[in-house]
Amino acid sequence: MPNKAVTFTPRAALKGCATGLAVSITVLAIACATNPATGKREFSLMSEDQEIQIGQSQDAEVRKEMGVYGDRALQQYVSDIGLRLAQLSERPNLPWHFTIVDVPAINAFALPGGYIYITRGILPFLQDEAQLAGVLGHEIGHVTARHASQQYSRSTGAQLGLILGSIFVPATRPFAQLGESGLGLLMLKYSRDDEAQADGLGVKYVARAGWDPDGIPQMLTTLGRIEEASDNKGVPNWLQTHPAAEDRVQRVQVAVRDAERGAESPAPPGSPAPRFRVEHDEYLKRMDGIVYGDNPDQGVVRGATFLHANLRFAIEFPPGWDVTNGQTQVVAREPGEQPVMLLQVIQRATGRTVQEVALRQMEGAGFRPLSGGRTTINGLDAFVGTYEGTLQDFGRAGIRAAHIVHERSVFLLAGIAPERTYQRLEPIFGKSLDSFRPITRAEAESIHPNRIDLYTARPGDTWQAIAERAGKGVVKASTLAIMNGHAVNDQPRAGERLKIVVAG
Repeated sequence: MPNKAVTFTPRAALKGCATGLAVSITVLAIACATNPATGKREFSLMSEDQEIQIGQSQDAEVRKEMGVYGDRALQQYVSDIGLRLAQLSERPNLPWHFTIVDVPAINAFALPGGYIYITRGILPFLQDEAQLAGVLGHEIGHVTARHASQQYSRSTGAQLGLILGSIFVPATRPFAQLGESGLGLLMLKYSRDDEAQADGLGVKYVARAGWDPDGIPQMLTTLGRIEEASDNKGVPNWLQTHPAAEDRVQRVQVAVRDAERGAESPAPPGSPAPRFRVEHDEYLKRMDGIVYGDNPDQGVVRGATFLHANLRFAIEFPPGWDVTNGQTQVVAREPGEQPVMLLQVIQRATGRTVQEVALRQMEGAGFRPLSGGRTTINGLDAFVGTYEGTLQDFGRAGIRAAHIVHERSVFLLAGIAPERTYQRLEPIFGKSLDSFRPITRAEAESIHPNRIDLYTARPGDTWQAIAERAGKGVVKASTLAIMNGHAVNDQPRAGERLKIVVAG
């Protein structure tokens, strides 16, 4: 027998909160609770036990979809800093967990119940422990103020506050999230008020733990510079999930000055004067050797070439196209234009032959086959076809697609262009389709990630010279400047110890 629906309004719910009345709505309890970080009574959709349960259950999903960076010492380093901050927060008894996820995007995020994640990609862009503590303190603030649980509630039944449950593109709709590889825009964005509160709480926790709270506005300034030259690597970068840094820097400075004044208050007799620490040199040591950019276990982009060591294949995308390695798709896009190419593994491929797999999938996705045939591509069984259909943001589109069998998997490699430009691009698509090839074990073992190295600036050094000479052109000069806490029009100081990126 179906449950009888209960209709309610926010005003009625808030009135119930004011009177201390709990209203049961099917299986969801609406109650009022005291915000641990502010002490204010507010509308709440979940208890602390529910927060913890959600965090525990979804932590496994995050780890599965993003991966955990395989450096135990670095993981312990980040966890120790996070736990020290958390123990000084308003909710020290939560089961706090701090994890570096193995993705190159520059971000950090939180789940309800005390589960904090920082991406591998953000770490090289921080300058010291104080800035790392600032990032972790900010995310702790989202948990202590229950922003994370409120975001989860606002996702209206999503499997995860980050909506990670929908990360995989359905096998029957290979183009459903074209260009939004990986998490893309699925991560939720906090309000400006929530962000400002988390900034202030982060300052408080960092100062209590003895790190310099000025690391937080410094970190925000760097993240603002990053976004000007960022590329979306699957998981959204900082400003896609956080408000712009400029106004936040000004607002958080007030909290920083308050924290500094508090630290300057006279110490009790016999007690040492409180001092803030930065730990720049220690942090640099921790960054030495960290993977930068794509991890070979997840595939790497080298110019227009994509190579995957574990799946043992390589492909050449059109020269000059921007290639993004996402969690579920590799997407190459013609700069400033609509045409794209995508590569993905077909999940749950059905069919006795590769031709049946190809036609069932493409027709199931709403595309009409115009021509096609069975063939081999560099010794691999394949079906190559031309299709037409309608895609969001493309309108009527032409598609040249290859379904390729390689090591018990079926790969879809497709070029897509609006109908009006398809004929021009079909030969370009065809060349990339023909480039898909298996690689030998020796080739796979020779694929190494780019890494962070340490370098001492010489007199007269410029970012351009360092990028080309020491870094062999792996990253832009502007990226090196930002990575080392400089504005892009600054130059390094002689003797300055720098982080650089070296080729694998």
